[in-house]
Amino acid sequence: STHLNVVTTFRFSPASRQALSEAAGAPIRFATPDELATALAGADVLCSYEIPTNLREIAPRLRWLQVPGAGVDSLKSKGLLDQDSGLIITSASGIHATTICEYVFGSMLMFNWNWPQMVRLQSQHIWARSASWYKLGRRELIGQTLGIIGVGSIGRQIAKLGHAFGMRVLGMRHSLHANGQDDPDIDMYYARAQLHDLLGQCDYVVLAVPLTPDTERLIGEAELRVMRPNAYLVNIARGRIIDEQALIRALKEEWIMGAGLDVTEEEPLPPGSPLYSMANVILTPHISGHSVQYEERLAGLFAENIRRFRAGEPLHNRYDPARGY
Repeated sequence: STHLNVVTTFRFSPASRQALSEAAGAPIRFATPDELATALAGADVLCSYEIPTNLREIAPRLRWLQVPGAGVDSLKSKGLLDQDSGLIITSASGIHATTICEYVFGSMLMFNWNWPQMVRLQSQHIWARSASWYKLGRRELIGQTLGIIGVGSIGRQIAKLGHAFGMRVLGMRHSLHANGQDDPDIDMYYARAQLHDLLGQCDYVVLAVPLTPDTERLIGEAELRVMRPNAYLVNIARGRIIDEQALIRALKEEWIMGAGLDVTEEEPLPPGSPLYSMANVILTPHISGHSVQYEERLAGLFAENIRRFRAGEPLHNRYDPARGY
């Protein structure tokens, strides 16, 4: 096409807006949530977290939705993920990989050193006479086994860094046929049916799968009970990948040693949740993908997809209803 009418509620920088406008062949339009309905009347493309429930009615020309985040599961309730929706959906999967990978190992290292306790001691002006007094500095990453549930763009970056730390890395992915058992970043792959075998070998487990009907509550009581009592579980995927009540029980009764949670079943996490006060939990408010480079990376991905869309080429990160992500 000669140009695309692109609307965005994401606040791209002036430089990024210029690059996106050049890719679209026309100036892109920024709209506030209040302006969105009017702006969408003639839009071909939308980039936005805010999706009106009546999107198909107010945007009759809309052909493509670029989601600024990695997950698209929130669109299911609006019917936009249905095969007959008539709308192309793409995500920002992959632009978070470096940031989330650093977060994962930051969480693991904080847990190993009991860094939250060290910060509390500092604020109380307490100098621990030995590490054993406050259970500080208990373990190392080198020589330990890391299990990655979901070896996509994020999972592969985690695997690379795991090897750099001298860890043995196991992986599980939706399909094994693309790489088989030959992957420089993964020492051994496991199929979905072998999840318990993988979990039973791991000192650290990282959840990096998309939320689909197959992965919802993937980690429940049975899975937590087969994990090692020294295991540390990190979830940077979606809260509903884990049965949260089973996890709380596992942490209280020490089926596993600890958990690093950037996501929870309900967000914001209710103030009464016991996860807030558990000493073996490192809790953050769904921020593992945020960084100062996020906007620039999103703009680069979006501009390339705009160019591909105009040229009739396959888009990066296109949602596949058959896979559910």
